[in-house]
Amino acid sequence: MQIARRDFLRTAAALAGLPLLAGCHQVLGWGLPVEVMRPGMAEGHRLRDTTRLPSPRSTRQVDTVIVGSGAAGLFAGWQLVREGYRDFVVLNGPEPDGNAAAGAFGEWRYPTGAHYLPLPSSESAHVRALLVEMGVIESGGDSLRPRFDERVLVHAPDERLWRDGQWQDGLLPRGLGPDDNAQQQRFFQHVRQLQQQRGIDGRRVFTVPAALASQDPAWRALDRQSFASWLAAQGYTAPGLMWYLDYCCRDDYGSTLAHTSAWAGLHYFAARGGHAANAEDGAVLTWPDGLNPVLRHMRGRIGAERQLDGAAWRVQPQGRQVQVDYVDAHGAQRLLARRVIMTTPLHVAWHLLPHMASLGFEHQQLPPRAPWLVGNVLLERFPAEPPQQPLAWDNVVYGSRSLGYVVATHQLIRTALPERTVFTTYHAFADADPMASRQSLAAASTDSLFEQAMTDLYTVYGPRLRRHMLAARLTVRAHAMASPQPGFLSNPGLAALRAVDGPILFAHSDLSGLSLFEEASWWGSVAARKILG
Repeated sequence: MQIARRDFLRTAAALAGLPLLAGCHQVLGWGLPVEVMRPGMAEGHRLRDTTRLPSPRSTRQVDTVIVGSGAAGLFAGWQLVREGYRDFVVLNGPEPDGNAAAGAFGEWRYPTGAHYLPLPSSESAHVRALLVEMGVIESGGDSLRPRFDERVLVHAPDERLWRDGQWQDGLLPRGLGPDDNAQQQRFFQHVRQLQQQRGIDGRRVFTVPAALASQDPAWRALDRQSFASWLAAQGYTAPGLMWYLDYCCRDDYGSTLAHTSAWAGLHYFAARGGHAANAEDGAVLTWPDGLNPVLRHMRGRIGAERQLDGAAWRVQPQGRQVQVDYVDAHGAQRLLARRVIMTTPLHVAWHLLPHMASLGFEHQQLPPRAPWLVGNVLLERFPAEPPQQPLAWDNVVYGSRSLGYVVATHQLIRTALPERTVFTTYHAFADADPMASRQSLAAASTDSLFEQAMTDLYTVYGPRLRRHMLAARLTVRAHAMASPQPGFLSNPGLAALRAVDGPILFAHSDLSGLSLFEEASWWGSVAARKILG
């Protein structure tokens, strides 16, 4: 449609103080500037399709190279520095910070991936140590209920659900009849029992990190069936409960009930054991730009002198050393190291390392990964909300196949609304074959991606919300997260990589099959301990 002159002038004036959107700059028909980001896609396709390696322009010797700078890579580097080890570098990769990356419209920051961290349990002592150093845990880091910085604890209202044209508190649908209510109560009573359940080895059946969970075969047998089949066998059929459980699987795993391991489905609810002295159980930690401040802190401790921009091209043993070839803005470069920590997703590591099969890992053992679309839209003002139903941090639409939206400025709202805000939408492509979804995303136009990203916002506010939009940025994550399908716990290839302790080490949440910050940082910590001996 033709944009009205006054709307064009209003948008141009509002954007005058913002940095120009870089990259693939597009403008929709009604005048909204939209940028589409596809982090790692060009580098990944080049790595996949090209066999000829460029000649390196320079060679540098270093004791350890950390390939990748997501949660696992930066946590490994943070722990090494914390223990006094300095002879290493971090190769950032095509998207520094990975799934915890962030962006900004001027002063308004937002996440382009992970946007919260649950209260860490006692098993996640490695995460607690980091949060203590950051000052996020103010006291009691070793206690059952530490005290957290109030500015980081998500404040009320934290969640709401849009159903039948109105909002309700929380995300569990209510008012769907006595049978639905009864099944919801029964399910969560079952979950409370599982939270305390221990296997024959004395360990909790479900923990974060999963490496510390019970190895009791009777409980791990849950992994041999889907969550959908387990629910059916237990007599769970209520529509409201089933939608909610499916939403949770799509949100954390990018998969539906039918394609999620029953062990993983129950893990979502039973593994979290974090508490706080000054917050309710189930509270989460968040910042305007999601988890990015956590990664920025680790970068600061590692030091800029140990961080290299560039994408790895090939990693291979060379005599008693490991050769890491990478490409940066100046061309091809080479690092020679005693040891290397591979913190890339395993589907990337497969192309970087030509000898992974010799380590006991085969291509068919790659964890399936779900694509995501993250949308960030800058609004010149907050949309009107119904009386007595205030805007929450996390806002979800019942029945939608998208995952709702979070408000990036939520932690800034105390007594008055900020002048502007950023709404961040999430969509996991869980209902189709991942490869088909990736191909569709690669071919999609900016307009179609934008409409997909805005689905839940339009459901709630209608197309009239467009008049308040100043700019948008879309992030296509074609391999965003691992999907724990039935059998993922017994993947022999992952077990082999977890056990590796040679010149090349592995550290990524893929080793757990669960794309969680605590899992990624756990394997970063394990790799760092191997380096330290």
